[in-house]
Amino acid sequence: MATPGVVVYPPKEAGGRPVLIADVRVGTAFSLHDLTVFLQAAGLEGWDDLDVAGWEHIEWRGGGPETWER
Repeated sequence: MATPGVVVYPPKEAGGRPVLIADVRVGTAFSLHDLTVFLQAAGLEGWDDLDVAGWEHIEWRGGGPETWER
């Protein structure tokens, strides 16, 4: 399976981080769990929050998996 490009952008003023998977905006994540749900919908079934937090194929901009607010 090819690895989709995943970009998690910096938190917005109102909170949450925009998420792109394979160059498609899939929504705004307000937590690591939200991001996990987006990735599961994109085909990474069976993954949990810890799997996602440590996944090297996510480009975190403006903070890592612990940063969800400005």
